[in-house]
Amino acid sequence: MKERILVAEDDRAILTGVADLLESEGYEVIPAGNGAEALELFRRNSPDLVLLDVMMPKMSGYDVCRAIRGENAVVPVVMLTAKGQEVDRVVGLELGADDYIVKPFGMAELLARVRAALRRGALAAGTQGAGEESRLAFGNVQVDFGAMTGSRGDVSFSLTPRENALLRFFAGREGKVLTRDLLLEEVWGIDCDVTTRTVDQHVVRLRQKIEDDPSKPVYLLTAHGAGYRFSTGKE
Repeated sequence: MKERILVAEDDRAILTGVADLLESEGYEVIPAGNGAEALELFRRNSPDLVLLDVMMPKMSGYDVCRAIRGENAVVPVVMLTAKGQEVDRVVGLELGADDYIVKPFGMAELLARVRAALRRGALAAGTQGAGEESRLAFGNVQVDFGAMTGSRGDVSFSLTPRENALLRFFAGREGKVLTRDLLLEEVWGIDCDVTTRTVDQHVVRLRQKIEDDPSKPVYLLTAHGAGYRFSTGKE
C-alpha cells in the first residue's frame, strides 16, 4: 500500500511541484490549499505524514498542527517555514511538529526529510526493533515509550514522535556524550549540519518535561563544545 502524504500549501506552484515529486517517488499525495481544508482532509484520510506550510489562509499551519496533535500524537508533522524565520520553527516544534524544512528547499532535501519522517512515524506507531525497552524510570520520572507518555511526580506529559525517539536514544546510551551530528543522523535520519540547532530545541523541550528545574538539568546534561549526555546518576 502506498504511503499517504498530506501536503498543505497555499502557493499553487509549490504545492504542484511537491505533489509531482512525491508522486514520482511512489507516494500518494493528498493536496490542500488552506489550513481548514488540510485539517478536514487529515481527519478524512488518516495520512502517514503531514507537510504543513506555516502561513495559510483560513487556518494557519500552527493551528492545524495543534489540532492534529490533539487528535493524533504519532503521525509525523513537518513544517514548511520561510527562510530566516527561526521563530516559526521554534513555535512549530513547541506545538508538536517533528521537523521543519526551510524555503526555498531542494528536492533532494525534501525527499530525505520525508523518508526519515516516515521511518520515525513507523517506529512511533509500534514497530520498534525487538529488544528495546518500552519503559524508562529515573528519579521521579516515568516514561512509557510505547504510549509516548510520561509523568514527573504528579505532572503528566506527552511526547512527540521525535521527542520519544530522542529520549529513547539517549537512554540507550546513558553516560555517553552524543554529538549533535550523531543525533541528527541516528534520530532524525539525516546528515545535514545546518540543522543542528533543531537538536538543541528538542533538548530544551525534553528538559521542560523531565527536569524539575529545566534551567538546572540533572538528567539531560550539556557537554560543552561536544553535545549532550543523559544520566540518571546510576551509571
